[in-house]
Amino acid sequence: MAKHQSVKIVLEDQSLYEGIGFGAKKETVVELVFNTSMVGYQEILSDPSYTDQAVVMTYPLIGNYGISDEDFESRVPTIGGMIVREYNDIPSNFRYTKTLSEIMEEYDIPGVSGIDTRKLTRHIRTFGSLRAAIVDGETDVNEALKLIENTKIPHDAVARVSCKKRWYSRTANVRFNVVAIDCGMKQNITRSLNARGCNVTVVPYNTRPEDIEALSPDGIFLSNGPGDPEDVQPVIETIRALRGKYPMFGICLGHQLLCLSYGAETYKLKFGHRGGNHPVKNLETGKIEITSQNHSYAVKPESLDGTGLTVTHINLLDNTVEGAKHEKDRVFSVQYHPESAPGPQDSAYLFDRFIKMMEEQ
Repeated sequence: MAKHQSVKIVLEDQSLYEGIGFGAKKETVVELVFNTSMVGYQEILSDPSYTDQAVVMTYPLIGNYGISDEDFESRVPTIGGMIVREYNDIPSNFRYTKTLSEIMEEYDIPGVSGIDTRKLTRHIRTFGSLRAAIVDGETDVNEALKLIENTKIPHDAVARVSCKKRWYSRTANVRFNVVAIDCGMKQNITRSLNARGCNVTVVPYNTRPEDIEALSPDGIFLSNGPGDPEDVQPVIETIRALRGKYPMFGICLGHQLLCLSYGAETYKLKFGHRGGNHPVKNLETGKIEITSQNHSYAVKPESLDGTGLTVTHINLLDNTVEGAKHEKDRVFSVQYHPESAPGPQDSAYLFDRFIKMMEEQ
């Protein structure tokens, strides 16, 4: 949608929100979710976990510091859209190279401003994440509802965002070689591993277990990513084949896939967890971490019985499982993001735990 063009957001329950378009001029069907972060809209825009989702930003002013070339979390943003209260197209920041609208136009991502985002967020909290059509202001509501009805829910999000061939991220003073299975991995995960002396080989999600073993890894990392974890069977099978052979660390979708590989179950949350202010309790230390999160699915706690996995972290807002480990197999995972940029950084110690596991190995 070109700037200053009227746009409608029509929800599947027939709710209607009208605003002004920015970014790409595009009609699309998305899942509506909200994010409570106060900063970091560029990292949100470029997080592959938001594929097919339009993010309602609860912080009222977006775009005011522009876009910086160094701050992307993926090379090609795949977010479904961005919905804001007030959009600023004249950034004030010496680091900025483009405006948010310019980047969104470049990558065919629609944006909507002038929306009562508090009202829309409350609507999502009450009724759950809903599908919606972002359409031109002249489009009839019934036409938009038909567009939603005729658009199938995609189940190939990971296949679309995963790398197509393996690539390397090398560092000086190498101590370990880590193979990262890319389900939609954020760049700061690679940076976090590099900073701790790990060369990282990033492989596509459907890489065979024997091809990973041929790379002689010291440890295996399971990345975040979009969509329903049940859709990513190749990774579940790979984890099953390799667990116990190498130290393994999973984040977000990687956590869900790890638990599924042991026979646990997942379910879709009403409206998910998204933002940089979620309190999580570490059950092993008793400490509370303020965490950054972005997920729609969670692991059923009762389904962990008999799997050999133990819960290590819980969410203090709704008691959902936020971490698990299998002592004998030397694997662990968390639902939240210890690598979160721009923050918080309470959970960076988890990367150090992964390093320690590889040292012991």
